[in-house]
Amino acid sequence: MERKLTIYVISDSIGETGELIARAAVRQFTENYEIKRYPYIVSENQIKGIFDEAEVGKSLIIYTTVSEKTRDFIEIKGRERGIPTVDIMTPPLVALENTLNVSPKRESGIIRRLDEDYFKKVEAVEFAVKYDDGKDPRGVKKADICLVGVSRTSKTPLSMYLAHKNYKVANVPLVPEVMPPKELFEKDKNKIIGLIANPYKLNEIRTERLKTLGLGFTANYANVDRINLELEYSRKIMKELDCIVIDVSSRAIEETAGIILNHMAEMFN
Repeated sequence: MERKLTIYVISDSIGETGELIARAAVRQFTENYEIKRYPYIVSENQIKGIFDEAEVGKSLIIYTTVSEKTRDFIEIKGRERGIPTVDIMTPPLVALENTLNVSPKRESGIIRRLDEDYFKKVEAVEFAVKYDDGKDPRGVKKADICLVGVSRTSKTPLSMYLAHKNYKVANVPLVPEVMPPKELFEKDKNKIIGLIANPYKLNEIRTERLKTLGLGFTANYANVDRINLELEYSRKIMKELDCIVIDVSSRAIEETAGIILNHMAEMFN
């Protein structure tokens, strides 16, 4: 009976890449194999222990490491013990270095960190959608940042912009006829951002909104007196919340977001 091949995958990160390549390659030859993955291997003693185990049977070592010292040690041990070794990272690193004329960073786990950042961003975007426009007051408690303001003060686009910076953002519209959720008054004031705007600027934006919706321009929504009433009410609530207030009248989304991000960095490092 054919002896089982054991492939040892050594990595200074989680070793997923090495295992996938090992599995794809060995399946071209046999089903009689076993793969043992050893993640986060950085010390020589750890590597010696793996070689001690590999020396007993029919073995192959595949490794992914960005450390030249670790690579050289594995190669030396492979020759000493008569165990074949396969270096996955060095050939593409050398090719890229020659092509780009730049040295590699030699930082392990970069792709994993990028993946984690991507999924955090997706989670933050989903959060912003779920808790947009006060849909669910529970979002106020969970949010890293809570935006409050009257309609058309850029709450939703700001929420999405900040979500792409990995912040979970909820936004709550302030309407005189509707009491804000109690969760708002229980939240850390430094995580609440009040948004206001010039009433005539809001009138212009709301008028265009009504036009888009095919509604008449006489609707109360775009009436300047009504807008002033809403703004007065919103300032009263923001004063009670004792939160930072930003006038978004003449600011781009990126500029307002920059003020918020600087505030968060100052308050929460």
